[in-house]
Amino acid sequence: MSGLGRVVTIGAHILDVLGWPVEEIPPGQGSVRLRQIKATAAGTAAGTAVDLAKLGAEVLTIGAIGEDLLGDLLVEAMRRHGVDTSHVVRRRGVQTSATILPIRPNGERPALHVPGATRYLTLDDIDLDQVAGARALMVGAPDALGDFTGNGLADVVAAAKGGDALVAVDVLHPGRHSDLDRLGALLGAADWFMPNADQLCALTDTPDVHLGIKKILNLGTGGVAVTLGADGCLVAWPGSDPVHLRAIPVQVVDTTGCGDGFNAGMLAALLLGAGPVDAAALGIACGSLVATGLGSDAGITGLDQALDLLRTAAPATAGRLSSLKDRQRSTI
Repeated sequence: MSGLGRVVTIGAHILDVLGWPVEEIPPGQGSVRLRQIKATAAGTAAGTAVDLAKLGAEVLTIGAIGEDLLGDLLVEAMRRHGVDTSHVVRRRGVQTSATILPIRPNGERPALHVPGATRYLTLDDIDLDQVAGARALMVGAPDALGDFTGNGLADVVAAAKGGDALVAVDVLHPGRHSDLDRLGALLGAADWFMPNADQLCALTDTPDVHLGIKKILNLGTGGVAVTLGADGCLVAWPGSDPVHLRAIPVQVVDTTGCGDGFNAGMLAALLLGAGPVDAAALGIACGSLVATGLGSDAGITGLDQALDLLRTAAPATAGRLSSLKDRQRSTI
């Protein structure tokens, strides 16, 4: 047992169907052979839930999907990794959110997406006692939850905060400045906001990542961790200058779900009692592992494995996190 305890994720639940490697789309009715086609649980709630479960957390996930075969596959994909899907609701007459991803040989991933049922979650679908009893709440894709973002999500966050849970937020879409008006109160109540650099700059209407971080912190957010792809990440909190952490070099197959892996790794470390910089370092390790395989559920097999990878780049950090993990386990 890892000592991470119980975590709730809420938000986007998407079935990804990925093909790799796709060098070109053939014209007309032509065809090409691929090495692999895979279906995975994805989205900033479902993808993070799977990775957290792999790291040893007890995960309950909440979201809306369709009453269709895609939804059946998505639920099974989460259950196989030990995620509790009993609070995933099925919506009649709307399909499960889904994405087709032709993965290029360099790991890039153009997307063909159907928004589907994600935006049909309501407060009536949620048992707030379950949220209040968690150690952490991951709000994934509040920008994609439709009316629920302004009518219900605040109650969920309040329940989590009332139970002294850590609250983290990440977005799904590329971002627009107008979204910040809808999300400002949520981000101000969050302990951590974990976007990528493009999302942060779009939301804050600035090309300067550092200025974007400052704008988010001015909302009252407890901290910001910004992923930078191959350049690692920036992590900042009130009164600090942003700290840059380098990426960990790996052989990249597919970058799908690397942000979800980062979120899971950073949350896991925070729940172990790590400081922000060490927590972000574990996030980088987990995101890097995801990039080594196809789909958002690739790469990560467990917390010890993620710490082993981190040890190759930052042995002192890995040592501190290992000590925290052992201390947590000894108290169970």
